[in-house]
Amino acid sequence: MKFNYLACTTLALLLAACTTTTPYQPAEGPHGTGYADQQLAGNRYRVTFQGNSATQRETVENFLLLRAAEVTKNAGYEWFAFDQRDTEAKTTYTSTFGGYPYWGPFWHGGFGWYHRSWLYDPWDPYWMDNPIPRTRYEAYAEIVMLTPAQAKADPHALNAADVIAHIGPKAMPPAPASP
Repeated sequence: MKFNYLACTTLALLLAACTTTTPYQPAEGPHGTGYADQQLAGNRYRVTFQGNSATQRETVENFLLLRAAEVTKNAGYEWFAFDQRDTEAKTTYTSTFGGYPYWGPFWHGGFGWYHRSWLYDPWDPYWMDNPIPRTRYEAYAEIVMLTPAQAKADPHALNAADVIAHIGPKAMPPAPASP
């Protein structure tokens, strides 16, 4: 009984953690959420931001833009432009196993970590219906850092300091209130 309580509590905490949006942070591991960047040439970088299923597309794209501006400033440039940019939506589906997404008296441990008992509704032909879509977004771009002269000639050039000033405050967590 103690093990079941511990397992249910752990599962509930893991599910609760999945429902928060991806914070502006470096990605950990090859499939982690957050930002990553890679230098491709002296003035060219690849920048990515991957959100979880609770992170809106607009937020993912804003965080990509913010990271591009930060990379530009860190490389010693003031201006940058996107050479290539795209946002991909990746949708996965999970099933509620017949529309009963709870651990009721007819759910039993079995193959894998659970299975649905046919005792609950043995004649239901749609026992594995009601898939729930979960979409997460990954934005990526190649940026080119520009000199002030190049930026003047490029109508798509962005000032890194302006981008950081406009988007940066939205990405940072609110400061704790002081008593």
